[in-house]
Amino acid sequence: MEYRVNPGENYNRWVWVQAEPIVEDGEVVRIVGFTRDVTDRNRRERQLAVVDNLLRHNIRNDMTTILGQAELIADDPEVDAPERAAVIRRVGEALLQTTEKQRETIHLFRSPACPTTVDMTEAVDAALASVRVRYPAATVETTLADGLVASALAEVEVALSELIENAVKHAQSDAPTVRITGTVRDDEIVIVIDDDCPPLPEFEYRVLTGDKPMSDVYHSTGLGLWLVYWIVDLSDGRIEFTTNDETGNTITVVLPRAAAPAPE
Repeated sequence: MEYRVNPGENYNRWVWVQAEPIVEDGEVVRIVGFTRDVTDRNRRERQLAVVDNLLRHNIRNDMTTILGQAELIADDPEVDAPERAAVIRRVGEALLQTTEKQRETIHLFRSPACPTTVDMTEAVDAALASVRVRYPAATVETTLADGLVASALAEVEVALSELIENAVKHAQSDAPTVRITGTVRDDEIVIVIDDDCPPLPEFEYRVLTGDKPMSDVYHSTGLGLWLVYWIVDLSDGRIEFTTNDETGNTITVVLPRAAAPAPE
């Protein structure tokens, strides 16, 4: 049988157990067997399922939209051609972004999961720099404590950029505001991202928290949130989510605090 263990770390490990009962005088007196950690295998199977479903569902739907609009233009180029061309451009740009995220995801799969020491203040600043180029009207307020040094994958900057960009992109205001807070909590580094967006759908935020299995009947709107989840998960961290009714969402990224360097 397979099941999750390690309740002290949010049940973040999977084990495979094979055992046999020892019977004496018709009664089971003990169980003997062995346990194998299959967390990496379980994670890889889930990753493959996500990419497979993304290719079979999301990309196919987008290509169907593009081809359908192109056929309408070919049938009658004088009717709503600019609007239909705009749809093709919008969906095509989204597909290009998906391929970029897929490239980052495959690189993440192939690379060994080796957390390193990351200055989270620098990671937040770098993520903000890329977001501000694309969304200059957005306001991002930061309150970052000293000593925000985490043990995480170097790609954690990509995860932060994805979360901040999502908050800006889905805001109802033309000049959205995002608030980022960084604190040290015992042996953890906590990065909180508050936005003023509509509540994130359940099928989206359950990707971030790792609570939603991938199946043929379920797929999220894209690869970005899965990429965030995997980066944080491979960093031995976790993501927490709360919604403030209609006033916004709060996404909390919790990472292990980097060990202090040994004295010389």
